[in-house]
Amino acid sequence: MSLPQEPFDELLHRTALASLFYYPEIAVDDSEYNLQNDVDYCLEPVATLDADDLAELRTAVGHVITNPSAHRAELIELVIELAPEAPGE
Repeated sequence: MSLPQEPFDELLHRTALASLFYYPEIAVDDSEYNLQNDVDYCLEPVATLDADDLAELRTAVGHVITNPSAHRAELIELVIELAPEAPGE
């Protein structure tokens, strides 16, 4: 299933916000925090993708939230692969 570009943009936006608010001690400081809840929130805009694509995105998003500098390129490459090409490309 192909999705328009907008859901992927929203995925990136949500992931960036989640990574801004993440810090390693959050699980200790906030007993209710669960990284998977953040990942689920980030994936909502693209939830209709097939299971294999969602699994890849789930891993990439989790990595970016916890260490954006080390993993953002991985997520960007995956989004470029999954997002449709703009008309005329």
